[in-house]
Amino acid sequence: MTNLVTLGNQIGTLRAVKECGRISSVKSGVLRISGLNHRARLGDVVGVHSAEHTFEAEVIGLEENELIALPERSPAGCAIGDSSEYRGARRIAPDQSWLGRIIDPWGRPLDGRPLMGGTRPVSLDQSPPAAARRRGFGERMSTGLNVFDTVLPLVRGQRMGIFAGSGVGKSHLLGQLAGGVNADVRVIALIGERGREVGAFVKDVLGEEVLSKSVIIAATSDQSPLLRLGCLPAAMCVSEYFRDTGSQVLLLADSITRFAEAYREIAVAGGEAPSLRGYPASMTPALMRLAERAGAGMDWQGDITALMTVLVAGSDMEEPIADLVRGTLDGHIVLDRQIAERGRYPAIDVLKSVSRSLPDAASVLENHMIAELRGALGTYTRAEPMIRAGLHSPGSDPVLDRAIRLWPKLDAFVAERNALGPDGAFRKLADILAPQRR
Repeated sequence: MTNLVTLGNQIGTLRAVKECGRISSVKSGVLRISGLNHRARLGDVVGVHSAEHTFEAEVIGLEENELIALPERSPAGCAIGDSSEYRGARRIAPDQSWLGRIIDPWGRPLDGRPLMGGTRPVSLDQSPPAAARRRGFGERMSTGLNVFDTVLPLVRGQRMGIFAGSGVGKSHLLGQLAGGVNADVRVIALIGERGREVGAFVKDVLGEEVLSKSVIIAATSDQSPLLRLGCLPAAMCVSEYFRDTGSQVLLLADSITRFAEAYREIAVAGGEAPSLRGYPASMTPALMRLAERAGAGMDWQGDITALMTVLVAGSDMEEPIADLVRGTLDGHIVLDRQIAERGRYPAIDVLKSVSRSLPDAASVLENHMIAELRGALGTYTRAEPMIRAGLHSPGSDPVLDRAIRLWPKLDAFVAERNALGPDGAFRKLADILAPQRR
């Protein structure tokens, strides 16, 4: 029955009459098309037929006699007078059968196997759940890592940012969380990744067991900014589909920075003036709207718990994308290159990282242990130059002496995997801290 409904939906998109236009200009990577401006809307899709290729382009601007369209591939080979065909709004139809599959942002398979669409095509631009009807944060989630099960808790419906420079281990951390977080479904958006890394992430980091419970939406770095921009909205649509079935969804997006870069390319091509260090002003509400689509659902829905990476050039947490995302999400995890260089992974700087689910996500005793851990790490970090220079005399500062004794154990604790859930992680933390109280 489902296949018949899907076939009916596909037949319903067919048109007896094709509305066609002609390319009137090819300039700066965009096409100007006449003859369709009375029909097309912003964001609609047109097909382009050149002598060498047939491909799609998205409408990014409308003028009185022409429309401006950005092609999903290089416009090389296009000529003035080539035909263009109106194809309507961009829609995808997520389905339960997409679990275990790798697709592109338009719902096309990338793993070489046929892909059946669902019964309800939806636009990539959906509205968030009604603010007054959404639940608050849910229960704490087991993650498989001590640091997230204790000092940086992740709860259902939370949205966290992972901030890191290149090569500091963010993709590996995402893979660990994909396998360790106790969610029903994982939706993974790989935005602007190198083609080789997509296959390596699926095979080496995720593995078959995690992949069977996941949907991967990928747009590689060599593809059009249209596909890179559509990757995160498509992942949101797939997440919303599973959320609406009552599932607990874990959304992993790598990375928000590449989404913003694709948005900038398209906005500038459409004539929007750059502002925030080259990023257009309209990018801020676009990012915030996407972030709002994740999070806790309404009473009859599941939740979308989201972890989104941000590439931070030169560890500058004040650059526009990092600053915007940090203020929008419900917590931020900072990966530090110096920690990675000394071989501790995940290279999380606990003192610079925050989970806004605290203090509610932990008990009074657990919050006290978290404060002790942070206090000891902070005391050691502030005094580390003096310690390494040999200027600290044992016994002169009991608080610092305790921090020095605790630091190796706490640093190892932060890096350890954990198969016993938050309760087991806190028991281990208590064992580390308890002898020091006597």
